[in-house]
Amino acid sequence: MAQTFDAIVVGGGSVGVPSAYNLSARGLKVLVIERRAAVGQGDNKAAIGGIRATHSDPAKIVLCSRSLSQMSTWKQTHGDDVGWKPGGYAFPVYEEKLENTLRGLFAIQHKFNLEIEWIDASTMAELIPGIERENLRGGTYSPGDGQLSPLKVPVAFQRAAQRHGAVFHFKERVTGYDVFGGKIRGVVTDKNKYSAPIVVIASGSDAAQDGKALGVPLPILPDSHEAGITAPVEHFLKPLVVDMRPGVEGKTANFYFGQNDEGQIIFCYTPKELFVGDDRESLSEFLPILARRMITLIPRLRHALVRRVWRGCYPMTPDGVPIIDNVPEVEGLTLAVGMCGQGFMLGPGVGAEVASLVLDRRTSLPPEAHDKVRYGRDYRRSVNEALK
Repeated sequence: MAQTFDAIVVGGGSVGVPSAYNLSARGLKVLVIERRAAVGQGDNKAAIGGIRATHSDPAKIVLCSRSLSQMSTWKQTHGDDVGWKPGGYAFPVYEEKLENTLRGLFAIQHKFNLEIEWIDASTMAELIPGIERENLRGGTYSPGDGQLSPLKVPVAFQRAAQRHGAVFHFKERVTGYDVFGGKIRGVVTDKNKYSAPIVVIASGSDAAQDGKALGVPLPILPDSHEAGITAPVEHFLKPLVVDMRPGVEGKTANFYFGQNDEGQIIFCYTPKELFVGDDRESLSEFLPILARRMITLIPRLRHALVRRVWRGCYPMTPDGVPIIDNVPEVEGLTLAVGMCGQGFMLGPGVGAEVASLVLDRRTSLPPEAHDKVRYGRDYRRSVNEALK
């Protein structure tokens, strides 16, 4: 006989575990099914830990603002150390075109109460000691943003969810879904069958496979990115820095890095050409390219000792915006997928939104923000192309 729960969350990563916490905190008997050995062991652990509300999309601004509000006070509220490091995000600018672009985003950012401002070159140099000063125009700074530990956060959410009775099953893979009469009735795994009138899909880069099994097209394509970390150095860098200049080597669009609460410099870059697929093998070109970019911005980092590099996947949608919505065609099915590489920072806010969608049957987002993350938005015109 199938075990029965109020809700089943498929995926125990950046989005699934906060969703389980929020659902269980509101009184549901929740089961989390994760194919790996522990929470946060998929692409969550490949994150570099930045958490910012500094976006141009209203849904991301609102959701990440909620994430920041919760995670910056998590230790005081729940007692767990999640590696919170305040310090903001800084976007240094060297060209007039980029300055105009970033200033042009202030209207939407301030509309949704984001604390962000333009700072001059001297102030930027104080925030980023040793930054290259030639042609530095200043940049934007959002002091409310910060950094967290991708290793500590999912465990903290798991513990909080378990205190509310949530159950976690690891090393178990979902192989099918029980849908009848337009309603979800449960899931089938390689070990058992579970019944529930509510199923939340939060399976990251695996989401397209879940969509196929459900008969719900999900245009999620994994796109692999690489990151790395140095040995600890004396703390000198408060904000996480985003350098949006195109790389002179022609392969990078931007790169970003910060110093975590343990003193390590953690870094990543955005390649100009997508690496579509789930290949997680490190590339020999990554570190030489990244090193050249980093020392052109902050020459003092040329002596930093790199400890390791790794790759992870961004679950991409055609329009670069997540899908967070109930599915009208399948009663009881809620999607929290396609985080486009920002699941770590979006996760806590998305978890609260999932609880609202499930229990209140409505979004907690402003209409303009919810419209961006709806399942039925215009991206579905590109489903066939995205799934080829």
